[in-house]
Amino acid sequence: MLSIFAVFLIGLATGAIVNYLSDVLPIKRQLVAPICLHCEARQSVVNYFFWPRRCKVCGRQRKFRAYVVELVLAISALWLWLYPPENIGFVTGILLLMYFGLVTVIDIEHRLILNPVSLVGAAMSLIIGTWLHGLKTTLIGGIIGFLAMLFLYFFGGVLMNWLARRRGKVLDEDALGFGDVNLSGILGLLLGWPGVMIGLILTILLAGVFSLLYLLGALLTRSYRMNMSIPYGPFLISSAFILLFFREYVLQYLGW
Repeated sequence: MLSIFAVFLIGLATGAIVNYLSDVLPIKRQLVAPICLHCEARQSVVNYFFWPRRCKVCGRQRKFRAYVVELVLAISALWLWLYPPENIGFVTGILLLMYFGLVTVIDIEHRLILNPVSLVGAAMSLIIGTWLHGLKTTLIGGIIGFLAMLFLYFFGGVLMNWLARRRGKVLDEDALGFGDVNLSGILGLLLGWPGVMIGLILTILLAGVFSLLYLLGALLTRSYRMNMSIPYGPFLISSAFILLFFREYVLQYLGW
């Protein structure tokens, strides 16, 4: 029987892994020794993970994000242990939170969803989805999730190019990245059918509300500019998190 303190340490370790992968993968595209994000100098394991977390070459400290991620995952581990969601055990929950955290951090900081991360996520989601829903339901969910976002990917591209031509400008950024298409398919595997449809609808609602608030904030602070974009991956992740970890409450709210 794990103690509360041990569970908290597991959460911290999970957050440390997410931070490490979020630091090295977007820059090096492979697993390498920890590096400083400012000068890319190699860091010792003790310095990087424990103390003093300051680069000995340029003197810069780790990002504040590192502490936030570790604390959030430590608290999340305690929550999973004390109040385990229905049908999701502690180990499965931790794995999902690690993946969700990794995708979210990289997408927010780099506007990027890496193919190797997607491949690992697809394999993990296929296994977990089959365990939760069965193979057929899982595969249908993955296909629908991929195709639905693929349609939005092409539709968004056509719409953005049309708007850019009307304004006499050259489009330099896609409305959606293809990584979002892959991620939608991955989360479709996790949610299965018809859960993936609820997930996509919830994603659109979350993204719409956030975009409206973000736009109002930009207008109020006079920082608004044309073609402002936000990463879409965190909204896909948020909807999957809600539907997986709070499934019983969602079903109760929907009357199912």
